[in-house]
Amino acid sequence: MEEGLEKRELEGTVVSKVAEVISAIKNAKHVDQVICALHSMATLLFPSDPSLLSDCMDESYRDKVFNVKVPSAEERDGWWRAFYRGAAFPTLARFLLLDVASNWLACFPFSAQKYVYDVFFVRGLATEVLQILVPFLQQNGSNGHDVNVVLSNSERLIVLCLLQNNGVFQLAREFGSDPSKSKCVADERIKLEVSRVAQIVASIPDKARMNCPTSLSSHVFFKHIIVQLLLLSEEKETIFLENVDMDKMDRNGALLFLGEMFSRICRRGSADLLSSELIPRVLRLVNSCLSSSNDSVTKDLLESKPDAVFWLRMMESIRDPYTIERISEQILLKLATQHVNDVQAYWVLWLLFNRIVELLASVRSVFVDKFLLWKVFPVSCLKWILQFAVHECPPGTSLAGQNRTGLLNTVQHLVAVWSRKDFVQTAPIEQQAYISAALGLSLETMSKEELDGMKDAMHFILQGVSCRLESPNHLVRKMASCVALALSKIIDPKNPLYLDDSCSGETIDWEFEFTVPKKGTLAASNCAEKGIEGTNISTVSGPERDSDSSSNKEKSVSVKGESKLLDFHVLDPDEIIDPASLNLESDIDNENDDGDSASENSDSSSDSSLQPYDLSDDDSDLKRNFSQLADVVAALRKSDDADGVERALDVAEKLIRASPDELKHTAKDLTRTLVQVRCSDIALEGAEESTEDKRQRALVALAVTCPFESLDSLNKLLYSPNVDISQRIMILDVMTEAAQELSESKIMKPKHQTSSLISVVSDSQPWFLPSSTGTPGAGSWKQILANGTLLNWSNSYERELPPKSNQVKKGKTRRWSLRSPFAHQNQMEFTHNKFPMYAAAFMLPAMEGYDKKRHGVDLLGRDFIVLGKLIYMLGVCMKSVAMHPEATLLAPSLLDMLRSREVCHHQEAYVRRAILFAAACVLVALHPAYISSALLEGNVEISAGLEWIRSWALDVAESDTDRECYTMAMTCLRLHAEMALQTSRALESARSSLKAGPALPSDASKVTIKIPYINGD
Repeated sequence: MEEGLEKRELEGTVVSKVAEVISAIKNAKHVDQVICALHSMATLLFPSDPSLLSDCMDESYRDKVFNVKVPSAEERDGWWRAFYRGAAFPTLARFLLLDVASNWLACFPFSAQKYVYDVFFVRGLATEVLQILVPFLQQNGSNGHDVNVVLSNSERLIVLCLLQNNGVFQLAREFGSDPSKSKCVADERIKLEVSRVAQIVASIPDKARMNCPTSLSSHVFFKHIIVQLLLLSEEKETIFLENVDMDKMDRNGALLFLGEMFSRICRRGSADLLSSELIPRVLRLVNSCLSSSNDSVTKDLLESKPDAVFWLRMMESIRDPYTIERISEQILLKLATQHVNDVQAYWVLWLLFNRIVELLASVRSVFVDKFLLWKVFPVSCLKWILQFAVHECPPGTSLAGQNRTGLLNTVQHLVAVWSRKDFVQTAPIEQQAYISAALGLSLETMSKEELDGMKDAMHFILQGVSCRLESPNHLVRKMASCVALALSKIIDPKNPLYLDDSCSGETIDWEFEFTVPKKGTLAASNCAEKGIEGTNISTVSGPERDSDSSSNKEKSVSVKGESKLLDFHVLDPDEIIDPASLNLESDIDNENDDGDSASENSDSSSDSSLQPYDLSDDDSDLKRNFSQLADVVAALRKSDDADGVERALDVAEKLIRASPDELKHTAKDLTRTLVQVRCSDIALEGAEESTEDKRQRALVALAVTCPFESLDSLNKLLYSPNVDISQRIMILDVMTEAAQELSESKIMKPKHQTSSLISVVSDSQPWFLPSSTGTPGAGSWKQILANGTLLNWSNSYERELPPKSNQVKKGKTRRWSLRSPFAHQNQMEFTHNKFPMYAAAFMLPAMEGYDKKRHGVDLLGRDFIVLGKLIYMLGVCMKSVAMHPEATLLAPSLLDMLRSREVCHHQEAYVRRAILFAAACVLVALHPAYISSALLEGNVEISAGLEWIRSWALDVAESDTDRECYTMAMTCLRLHAEMALQTSRALESARSSLKAGPALPSDASKVTIKIPYINGD
């Protein structure tokens, strides 16, 4: 009772003293009077040295400073508690922040400001000072105070108290060392106080002005706060109270405040700052333990380290699940950038998260569920997650006696997700690769007995492998191959199953490095689509084929030359000689050795000609290159004669390109026969691609030289049940390449040389030279230098003349033509698009019946690769008729096909990419003038189709999970905006020109062309 009475009396005395100081300051006429009043109050609360103020004050006021009574340390401590825990400090602080700051603070010397003004905030109770200062960051003008001065002074004091003098660290110490708080920290009132103070600190960057000091910006401020809070790791005697059980350390007020602050910081998006400051400190501790124990650290060793106690308990103080997830995620990513080894990463994770993973099931779920099934980390982080949360043992430890139940449950969850077909269709490729790596790494640690004990695990894994092998994406197929290889090593380690050539060796590359795709047909557009070009059967381009053929020819020539030097040439009188080969050999002989054939002695071969020879070679000697297309068709139908089919394919393209008279009559039959040839049955092992390429080039030549006849057969075979999926893909590839070749055909035209209508009288050459007129093709005049005397009374000139028409120049070069050798200089090469006249034959039959399910044909379901190739081919056709009238006629039919729900909402991203490519080709192909004329005529079909492209592309960009679909959708939106702008301009010009003409149809006035960001979209 007496203590309470004395406490209230002291508080009353302190309040009276504060009122006296405020009254003195209000009546002051000089700044020294204000300093003396504040000094009299500061002396009662803090130890002070009057000599620090005497130098900056007038002599008449120095005696007042030195004559102030200095209380004892015990009395000063009582005054300090009564001042800051009562109503005195808030009263004086508001007066200092408003009146003194506005009227007198600018006149204070630096030492006076530090020792009689700032001292009330810097050396006060941090919790009370904080609650007074922060509201003044948003002070409004009132009572005549200078708002800018008040705000800048408040910001200066916050920086001084919280950052420069470690005010946040003092807050944590107050919560951790104050007996009144530490003993009842579990009380809800104290928890609310800690939460309220943490909220005030975290809100400072939000309340600061735009032109506030840089140290109050979010990034810099939170970094200072984090550094101060991590200093608690060195304050063991402060944050860990005596006689407190280790299991109850999380009830410490300092750790509770630390957890609240970290939660607020992470909620404001600065978890990366926390991990950047946290990882170096924890790594130093782990490395010191590893160096002291010869790289063998145990859990008991770490728990016995005094420095490790803070890190073991720190994460327990964080109660926000989102904060724990964000911190752990950032720590994993930060460790990956630090290039730490597996041992270091494991012990860092164990030191920070071991206790909280054991205590809280939600935190364990973050590691074993969310980080494995929902997030995507680097493969190194994935290995650390599996080692820490699933295996629960350090790297290098035997897994035999570890937590196998957790591993089997994790594998069961991974397999259940990985095997679903909708996951392959909808999940981003990065997430598919991540979960495949998680499943594969887990399988590598399992035994056959454990795999057999899991229910349906084998079935699910094989189901996932099967659906991935059907994917057109090489990376998806590689995932299936790697998982299948890991599974086969469990079943039979001596006979691993290699489904992919890249999956070779003992170790499996679980990073699935993204290989750069080869340049394919889709690379011609900005909407390049990797999955479609990955299924192209033809793998050798034209230049590569030419180089290969020339190199083979050179190789054969060199072999013949070597045989001539090493062996005698044997003449066979019964040999049937091919004139073409004879001419070739004679040309080679003439180039290499001009006189060898004349010096040969016929007698040297007379003996050898009498020797018997093998008659079995007569069949090979009788083999001829085909010169008729009918013979080629007959040879291709003989499937049992592989050599004949091979030779027929060798000459097919050249014969077709020659356009013989029989081509139109045999085109349909030849097209059907080429499609049905089984190259895998006739080609040698390893040469299948070359044979496929020859067949595909022959079909392209047919489609280019004889389009209508060949397309009739190709379109019938496209949906025929007698061809397989590879043949359908080849047919579409042939049509695509043929359309591109027809659109880029080259023609030669003579140059248009304009003659001058006005003759030039003045010549550019000197007057003393002969005239340049004369024989066409003559050279320029040159002076003949005379020999003899130095003085020449006349000059002589000469020039070269072209040869006459009857003059023959002897030599080896012959020109089998009457055309002038300079004829090619008078011609120019032009590109003539021949495709528009054949566009309907390419597109309309292929679009008919795509949605019908026939025997062996299901484009909307199982055969989605064919559907994607079909749509891509149609897009290339539209691009090939760009800016032609045919584009306006064919675009509505194509857009109707793309708009059908089964197509545009297809589950496979492969098909959606093809649709976006085709839509972009439509936007490129349509001329704005054609669109405007169609709208003026009342044809709203084009407008509806283009509006569908815009709305569907916008929907894909907002909701599609495939990254390439998003990129292509944004390209479609850009092309649509450009097209709409050009069309609107064409409509304006057309309407202005038709004002005096007939009235526009009523439907045309209702048509709207939406332009993004102009119509309010």
